[in-house]
Amino acid sequence: MNIKGAILAGGYGKRLRPLTIYYPKALIKIKKDYTILEKQLNDFRFAGINEIYLLVGYLHEKIMNKFGKDWKGIRLEYFIEEKPAGTHYAIKNALEKSNSDLVIMNGDIISDFNIKSFIEYSSRRKELITIAVTQMPSPYGIVTIEENKIVNFIEKPKLPHYINAGIYYIKKEALDYFNREYNYNDVERTVFPIAAIDGQIACYKEDVFWISIDSIKDVENVREMYKNREDKPWGWENIVVSNNKYLVKELFIKSKFRTSIHYHNRKDETLNVIRGSGNVEIYDEKFNVIEKKTLQPRTTIRIMPKVIHSIISEDNLLLEEYSTPHANDVVRVKDFYLR
Repeated sequence: MNIKGAILAGGYGKRLRPLTIYYPKALIKIKKDYTILEKQLNDFRFAGINEIYLLVGYLHEKIMNKFGKDWKGIRLEYFIEEKPAGTHYAIKNALEKSNSDLVIMNGDIISDFNIKSFIEYSSRRKELITIAVTQMPSPYGIVTIEENKIVNFIEKPKLPHYINAGIYYIKKEALDYFNREYNYNDVERTVFPIAAIDGQIACYKEDVFWISIDSIKDVENVREMYKNREDKPWGWENIVVSNNKYLVKELFIKSKFRTSIHYHNRKDETLNVIRGSGNVEIYDEKFNVIEKKTLQPRTTIRIMPKVIHSIISEDNLLLEEYSTPHANDVVRVKDFYLR
């Protein structure tokens, strides 16, 4: 399937000053040596996309100098706007150039959306456009009232509404919508409303972390989240507790992904399933599967040192891993993804 990626990374990022005085928003660091754009390029790379258009403008030379025309096996092509012309113009240019379906991402979001699943779902739909949506978080804490008394406080719950998550699958046949005359510059006010009326927009929902980086506070929150988090080809792992007695991690494995086949020399680990489902495959020394252990919510599985295994997700799988304190004690036998 001929599909290319595109990232909208041309804005001024005025609400993020002073961080964006000398660098574009896409190059804001969310942890040491790891920027918003690197996270997004990895999202595409791990989904199998190896050609990406960077739709850039403000301080574009900073992005070009950092990433060049090839980054970790991805071919990068730049569409430069000297003056911002809006997302409609940028996407239209990319569609005309690509002559293929495009997966497009706003350049200011951090999310755990499964781009591979998004592509598979969208390509099967009859609609010309698919938009990923996420449940709207309340900007404020909510109070629960009974008989004129406040009985509970809920900190910024998710509301029963969905918002545009800034991830789009646009089929090449949708170009006709972009070639029409409009009075606005942004795709949310031009193509999307008309295509929606025509029944040409599907939605993709996934209950995962998502944030749009719109303020300094958003940057601080993401950096705090990434303090002990490391993104992986299959999802991420986050160190919750690490001391000289034990190690506790959270592991998030995206639907239909798996960890490498690996073992630990010294680490004795116990997996506790928080949500999702999957299984653990156990292998002999010739890497034949000798046992499968099912993972379901509230399942607990212990894996001893030297046991060769791989964790496989059926749907988004969140685990707690309790182990002896050997954080880097892993030997990969077989890897399934580029790193």
